[in-house]
Amino acid sequence: MEGNILILGASGGIGEAIALRFAEDRNNIIIGYNHNKEKAQKLVQKIHTKKANAFAIKVDMSSSKSIKKAIDEVLADVGRIDVLVCAQGVADYNILIDDKDENIENIIDVNLLGTIFANKYVAENMIRNQYGKIINISSIWGEVGGSGETVYSASKAGIIGFSKALAKELGRSNINVNVVAPGVINAGMCNCLDKMIMSELAEQTALGRLGTAEDVANTVYFLASNEAGYITGTVVDINGGF
Repeated sequence: MEGNILILGASGGIGEAIALRFAEDRNNIIIGYNHNKEKAQKLVQKIHTKKANAFAIKVDMSSSKSIKKAIDEVLADVGRIDVLVCAQGVADYNILIDDKDENIENIIDVNLLGTIFANKYVAENMIRNQYGKIINISSIWGEVGGSGETVYSASKAGIIGFSKALAKELGRSNINVNVVAPGVINAGMCNCLDKMIMSELAEQTALGRLGTAEDVANTVYFLASNEAGYITGTVVDINGGF
């Protein structure tokens, strides 16, 4: 596989693993980040050691203007986007009645609206090229709901419904839209959980272990490949039988 791969939220644990997986085939990888510029630049350097091209671009996923500006800059530089991965995500662990309004709005803005706007602006380019692969990262909580993460669950459930609908709109343009729904992954937002909780979660998983960022990255890579050409509008669960 060779092409231009835009990964939004690439400075997170799962996003980084996805970027490095695509780098193995010497793709041109665009690293979208918001706050963590230093980590994004280090990731670019890692990709270069794999003999792949990469550069980082700042994008605020809570702002449609920032998303459009970043995508316009990417297209001006590389001409087309072949694969879009929306891996950005924020969470807030609270029961709903205790959650702050600004936290609720930020979760919906970044997770759901950020995904919608990124898909919209990239799809315009993919339609012109009559080709594209879009993979949006949801969560097991988007399918079953998570107590203490009601708004996060809502945002991730919204990604699933949105992606299924978009797949129907874009299919005739040879564009695949799919969702990856990770379970408990030993990376990113789960890093804030203590070891006892992580151990208990592993025990609740059929495979007896937590997932890794590489588990997610391998699935995203497959969905972006020609081998997955007849898969669209689908949610792929990566949860070890949780």
